[in-house]
Amino acid sequence: VRGMRLVEERADAWIVEAGAGESWHDFVAFTLANGWPGLENLALIPGTVGAAPVQNIGAYGVELKERFESLDAVDLVTGRSVTLGPEICAFAYRDSVFKHSLAGRSLITRVRFRLPRPWQPVLGYLELQKKMSETGIDSPDARRIFDWVVAIRRAKLPDPARIGNAGSFFKNPVVTPEQCRDIIGRDPEIVHYPMPDGSVKLAAAWMIDACGWKGKSVGQAGVYERQALVLVNRGAAIGSEVMTLSRAIQESVYGRFGIRLEHEPVVV
Repeated sequence: VRGMRLVEERADAWIVEAGAGESWHDFVAFTLANGWPGLENLALIPGTVGAAPVQNIGAYGVELKERFESLDAVDLVTGRSVTLGPEICAFAYRDSVFKHSLAGRSLITRVRFRLPRPWQPVLGYLELQKKMSETGIDSPDARRIFDWVVAIRRAKLPDPARIGNAGSFFKNPVVTPEQCRDIIGRDPEIVHYPMPDGSVKLAAAWMIDACGWKGKSVGQAGVYERQALVLVNRGAAIGSEVMTLSRAIQESVYGRFGIRLEHEPVVV
C-alpha cells in the first residue's frame, strides 16, 4: 500500500499516515516538507514504513513508539482488516508484538503517527551535541536536525546498495545504574546514556570497538571499519560466517564487560 497524507490537525498534534510500502526516509522528508516535524531524528533509516513498527525503530533519542498513533493490518488467519493501537503492538526496545504472537500472522498496510505540537527538539545524543558545538547553533530547527542526522549516518554507516549489511547488528544493552557504575569503574570512557526510567543504555559499538573488533573479519563477514555495530558482507559471506563472527564478538564483550549483547535483526 502506498500514499502519504495528513489525517488530522489537532491543537496538540498532527496525525499523519503512510502506506506500508512507502520508503521510511521519504516519509520523514515528506512530513518535514509539509511543516509537520517530529520524525527528523529517524532520518535515513533504511526500509519501509510497514517494517518500522515491527522493529520499533529508533535513533538519536527518538523511538517510533513515542510518535505512534495506530496502524491497519490484515489478519492473515481470518483475512479481516484490523486497527491496532500502541497497547496491542506492545512496543519495547527494538521489539513489538509482530516479532512474537503476531509474527507471520499480520500484514501491516498503513501506519499513523502522532507528531506532538508544539514541536520540541530531541538533542541529547552525543553526535548531535557535537554538531551543535561545531556549528555554534544551539537551537536548531527540525530541518537542521534532519540534515545533521543524515550527515552523521552517511559518514559512519555503509550504504546497503554498495556494501551488503543489515544495519546495526546488536542492540545497545540496558543496565541498572549499579551495573553501569561498576563498568565505569573499570572503563571510565564507556559511552552511556541515562534513560527516563532510571536505567542506563550502554553503547554497544563502543564496547565492540574496545574489544578490538572494528575492521576485523571472519571469512567474508566483517565488522565495518567506521562503525563497530555494523556487520558487513565483504564479498560472498555465508550465513555461518556472519553467525561465527557475531558469537565471537558476543563472547569478547561478555568476557570484558560481563554484558551479553543481543542481535537486533531477526535471524532465520
